[in-house]
Amino acid sequence: MRILDFWGLEYISAGLERLILFTYPTLTILIGVLFQGKPFSKREGFALVLCYTGIGFAFIHDLGLSEARDVWLGGALVFASSVSYAIYLSGSAPMIAKIGAMRFAALASLMSSAVTLLHFLGTHSLSAFVQPLPVYGWGLAMALFSTVVPVFAQSAAIRRLGAGRASLFTMVGPLLTIGFGWWLLNEQISLAQMLGAALVVVGILTVSRR
Repeated sequence: MRILDFWGLEYISAGLERLILFTYPTLTILIGVLFQGKPFSKREGFALVLCYTGIGFAFIHDLGLSEARDVWLGGALVFASSVSYAIYLSGSAPMIAKIGAMRFAALASLMSSAVTLLHFLGTHSLSAFVQPLPVYGWGLAMALFSTVVPVFAQSAAIRRLGAGRASLFTMVGPLLTIGFGWWLLNEQISLAQMLGAALVVVGILTVSRR
């Protein structure tokens, strides 16, 4: 999932990447309907329309800044990442029920790290491990604050607030990413992008609430 996501970021803005990646709740619903026999409600259909209309507006923003081929390629890579995460979520429920959320999160993180390392060894020489010291520092910071802490913090939040209420707080993710992209990466913000972000957030909020 992460490899596809980072690859896609080479072609599209961080704001569009986050909007596409946050479609995984709607994709999880579609997987349940198509392959697990789960019902499909009108509210879920409405949420799907909102989310993908919002992504369309965000695409319009990026198409005005980059080559159309790059935007479509980057969007497809990030969407594939979102699909892989939705498949992971759809199949993880029985395991979580059996061993618990915290233990499952730890095992999943260990397995993903091992697979990433194997991919690196298969595509790069051992000399690629030799990097300037700041690279290791930034890598450690990303691993700690962007992966380990969020995984266990989310599990703790779910335990205290419940899955529904905890998921509502994640809805600020796309908007924060657009803001930080403007602040730290000098990415432009347009009305189409903000409208798209609002539609995606409302769509995910609609499908996440009881």
